[in-house]
Amino acid sequence: MDPINIILLINLVVTMSANASAAKRGVRISVLKVTERPESFLQKLPPNISALILILTIVGAFNVFALSEAFKEQFAIWRYIGLVIYIIFSWVQVISFKELGNSYAQDIVILKEHKLIESGIYKYIRHPQYLSQFLSDLGAGIALLSFVIIPIVILVELPLFIMRAFLEEKILLKHFKENFVAYKKKSKFMIPFIG
Repeated sequence: MDPINIILLINLVVTMSANASAAKRGVRISVLKVTERPESFLQKLPPNISALILILTIVGAFNVFALSEAFKEQFAIWRYIGLVIYIIFSWVQVISFKELGNSYAQDIVILKEHKLIESGIYKYIRHPQYLSQFLSDLGAGIALLSFVIIPIVILVELPLFIMRAFLEEKILLKHFKENFVAYKKKSKFMIPFIG
């Protein structure tokens, strides 16, 4: 196993550990404190695709579904760029989950004491968790030179995250009304300073 794959796996374990408490809290909150949960395939499909990509990333670190060793030298600079993107955005995702605090849930829901988070990363973009998941998965695919991860991330995960974000905005608008409209005017959808 080469150093890029080792660093990627170490970061994966550390960020998964950092997200573990938020994930546990999100499951517990989703079960106990929900006041509204829209029925949609977007509740389960995007997280399941992300789980598949996680499995493919772990397997890819052991050179399964990756381009041959000859390509690793030829595309070394791209692999380093992918690794940097992966590391940065895996930690942006950790931060975005932490900033949601008790308003985090794994499903698209409105909680009994739901708060509209408008600070930290959320001051600039409304869906950093989806953007960071997409970019970290894409970075991992590039770092591993995975011919399976990259197309799934671009062609399946990204469109599903965009649709999921729109559904989330619809339910937040219904619940927070004018406060959400004002927040939308001050922040961007997924890309800071654009749109």
